[in-house]
Amino acid sequence: MENTTIQELEAKVRDYQEVLKTFGDLLEQENTALENFDIEAVSSLYDRKAKMVAAYRTMTAYFIKNQEALAALEAAKREALRASAEKLDSLIKKNETLLKTRMETSQNVMDTIINIAKMTNNSNATSYGAQGRYSPLDNNKNALAVNRTL
Repeated sequence: MENTTIQELEAKVRDYQEVLKTFGDLLEQENTALENFDIEAVSSLYDRKAKMVAAYRTMTAYFIKNQEALAALEAAKREALRASAEKLDSLIKKNETLLKTRMETSQNVMDTIINIAKMTNNSNATSYGAQGRYSPLDNNKNALAVNRTL
């Protein structure tokens, strides 16, 4: 390999290491916020996370396209890069689990509230049957609106 190509590759590796570290730090902050149910902290990290995901994808795509150049790196540098990538991967998996759990919990709470509102609405509602007479038993089709925004 030429010196410029090796220098470019080493610069890309340094950049990638920085992206991995920064993204990992961000995920650790978000995971802590998710564990503490700190929704404001999670939402405040969103813009930074979106930018880090874009940078991470760009750098990963570069190394996927240039695997032969990556193989030419010193073994110690490749191993350090692999270790950083594995650490980030475990943080991503933990983040995914925490996000999924929090979203399912929120959905279950909303479903419970909706079901309670429907039962209350049905028990207090009046309706008229097909014959035009009062029919408290036929009140399952009453309208109910719920704002699902959290």
